[in-house]
Amino acid sequence: MSGLLGASTCPGPGEASDPTPPLCAKFREPLTEARFQQLFGDTELEPELFSGPAWRRHCRQWKWRARACWGPGAWRLLLARLPPLRWLPYYRWRAWLLGDAVAGVTVGIVHVPQGMAFALLTSVPPVFGLYTSFFPVLIYTLLGTGRHLSTGTFAVLSLMTGSAVERLVPEPLGGNLSGIQREQLDAQRVGAASALAFGSGALMLGMFVLQLGVLSTFLSEPVVKALTSGAALHVLVSQLPSLLGLPLPRQIGCFALFKTLAAVLTALPRSSPAELTISALSLALLVPIKELNVRFRDRLPTPIPGEIVLVLLASVLCFTSSLDTRYNVQIVGLLPGGFLQPHLPNLAELPRILADSLPIALVTFAVSVSLASIYADKYSYTIDSNQELLAHGISNLISSLFSCFPNSATLATTSLLVDAGGNTQLAGLFSCIVVLSVLLWLGPFFHYLPKAVLACINISSMRQMFFQMQELPQLWRISRVDFAVWMVTWVAVVILSVDLGLAVGVVFSMMTVVCRTQRVQCLALGLAEGTELYRPLRESHKLLQVPGLCILSYPTPLYFGTCGQFRRTLLQHLGLGEGGRETPKTDGPSDAVAEPVRVVVLDCSGVTFADAAGAREAVQLASRCRDAGIHLLLAQCNASVLGTLTQAGLLDGVTPEQLFVSVQDAAVHALERLEPTGPKPCTVWV
Repeated sequence: MSGLLGASTCPGPGEASDPTPPLCAKFREPLTEARFQQLFGDTELEPELFSGPAWRRHCRQWKWRARACWGPGAWRLLLARLPPLRWLPYYRWRAWLLGDAVAGVTVGIVHVPQGMAFALLTSVPPVFGLYTSFFPVLIYTLLGTGRHLSTGTFAVLSLMTGSAVERLVPEPLGGNLSGIQREQLDAQRVGAASALAFGSGALMLGMFVLQLGVLSTFLSEPVVKALTSGAALHVLVSQLPSLLGLPLPRQIGCFALFKTLAAVLTALPRSSPAELTISALSLALLVPIKELNVRFRDRLPTPIPGEIVLVLLASVLCFTSSLDTRYNVQIVGLLPGGFLQPHLPNLAELPRILADSLPIALVTFAVSVSLASIYADKYSYTIDSNQELLAHGISNLISSLFSCFPNSATLATTSLLVDAGGNTQLAGLFSCIVVLSVLLWLGPFFHYLPKAVLACINISSMRQMFFQMQELPQLWRISRVDFAVWMVTWVAVVILSVDLGLAVGVVFSMMTVVCRTQRVQCLALGLAEGTELYRPLRESHKLLQVPGLCILSYPTPLYFGTCGQFRRTLLQHLGLGEGGRETPKTDGPSDAVAEPVRVVVLDCSGVTFADAAGAREAVQLASRCRDAGIHLLLAQCNASVLGTLTQAGLLDGVTPEQLFVSVQDAAVHALERLEPTGPKPCTVWV
């Protein structure tokens, strides 16, 4: 912006300066904050909405919001809350409809076996996975802003929900249940799962009312990827009993992964050869098909639906060979047609499931927003994180009335939708038509589907999550801190549980941010000759430093965690110790003689906010400088920081003439104070 004229060389005693201004430089007087506001500030009266007592101001705000719900304001609100009203009038029917139809049908075909598979992961009957693949998809199509996002059953949420359901409704110790007892147990578990969906949906709606979409920024990309990768390992281990045909109880809580591995190894001699063979053949078919879809995605008109092919082949094989009666192979059984009557979940369970609903809501929001943002950036459109809260909140809340379990965006089907040519949310309607046809008419065809096949589908759907570990070498090269966050989160998820691992990852990630703000160093600045640029002295010994003038930059927020370091570092640079004046610290050449500081310029451009403790520390610094005869100048304070410092009493020791709009302006003023009779004009380059 501007530079210091007359400081291009360090003048010695009795020497005149030889100013070297930049090319095409213009000159102006240095500006204080007060003078800047006089020249460029808004001197008009504030709008009536923000005048008067606080209670009257709040009343006017609520009246203004109420008026916004009528006439044009109501239409704008409707456009904001129903995204199809915005994009449907501009829908390119000839160019996009075929792609949306093909992608929707392809995703719907995958939703059928995947929904049933994830229902078993949730510890509920398979048909409820079909319900969860229908209602949430339909609701998100009407409310979501992610054009390429596919919602429905998600393995991580199913795993978290299943662990909570097993804890809330445990299976009796005997394990030998009659048909009626099994139905009662399933009904209780379905009620618990739908209550979790209701609770997580209510929490997301509350977050939407409070406009907490910004919370998605606290779940960083390393945390989300480590969470999903660790959860994928949990899914793999939890499906081992179904792959081997071992009727083992599900392990929950901390160390559940290791407990399950120990139980499987112990019971391995009792595994079923028939189900083991089915599992091996299923994986031998699924894995190559998925590799073909990835390797030839540009050549294939649409991805090969390996899951539905496997489901049909396994069902026909089991029916013709009577595997369920001859070899005791576990099958899906009867899928009831149609839908259940909508009903409220048991609200008495809400206090018990609140602790489980919160991490489910956070994972739903974090995964959905991060996945929507990836494709929004790729295809050049924007998403509204608060609207996503509303969409997923209503989706979980309403679908819970139809006995659905928690749902969110899914990695596999979203990638499949994009590869199949999907363009807008309209693809979700075609997906719903496919699932609806299964629920109404095609359900009996899946009666003989072995549950081992569904376990294989669960495992194969984790492919993308496992491959996220390939990014670790690149993450190590880019940021060691992010690598540490990734590893800590992953280890916590694997050893403890998904919800506790999420908490550990978020806390550790925030701790790294706090620690990095505390390790920021206060930098002494010098002027680059012939320019208006101030750079840290440690970067180059050619930078100019005026004797008696100290220009310091503190590039971090001033809050309770950094105020101690702020005090120590600034006192070292100014030579103010406990016993009085000392030799000031210098960042210049090692052979330079440090002179006592007479004027200090504190660059506050990096101080984004200040709390009460930090403001009091700044006021105490101003008092120490005044007592030591050091003239303190503050430069480039933002309005928020300046307001906090003023409320803390800064202006009792610092006059408005000591507050400047930039470091260059403050340096010109400081130079005049150091040599008031010298030849240096009080002007600033611009």
